[in-house]
Amino acid sequence: MKNEIKKPPTESQTFAEYYESWLRIYKKGAVREVTFNKYQMTLLWVRRLIPNLVLRDLTRLNYQDLLNRYAECHEKQTTIDFHHQLKGAILDAVDDGLIDRDPTRKAIIKGRAPRSKKAKFLNQFELHKLLSALDLSASLNWGWFILLVAKTGMRFSEALVRPL
Repeated sequence: MKNEIKKPPTESQTFAEYYESWLRIYKKGAVREVTFNKYQMTLLWVRRLIPNLVLRDLTRLNYQDLLNRYAECHEKQTTIDFHHQLKGAILDAVDDGLIDRDPTRKAIIKGRAPRSKKAKFLNQFELHKLLSALDLSASLNWGWFILLVAKTGMRFSEALVRPL
């Protein structure tokens, strides 16, 4: 990655351009890759919903409209996450004097009702049944791995990741 200094925001910089720059400066390398990908997805939605909104023109009214339009096709919790990801950048813009007032203040979060989701975990009975069926012979095998994951409470996908 180049260590290039970008020009300060101009009068005509869009909010999407500002947010993209903010991500690169403050979040790239500071958060896990999966988290950064969520910020990138937020950027895509900002570009889709308010591509031409100039940063200095961001108000409570058009910010609420952005949230409402996003909430039309997302659950409430997803809309809350979207709001929190935008709020950090917006508060920095307020602190830097690029926006006069905090447009996120008193934002109303809406969203679709949560859909039914499948269980992503075992209950205690299922876990004990699984553990009793493991092959814990003298040689290392997947049974030991499953026991380690169960005893530590680690997520299966996190346990599979190789350290750097």
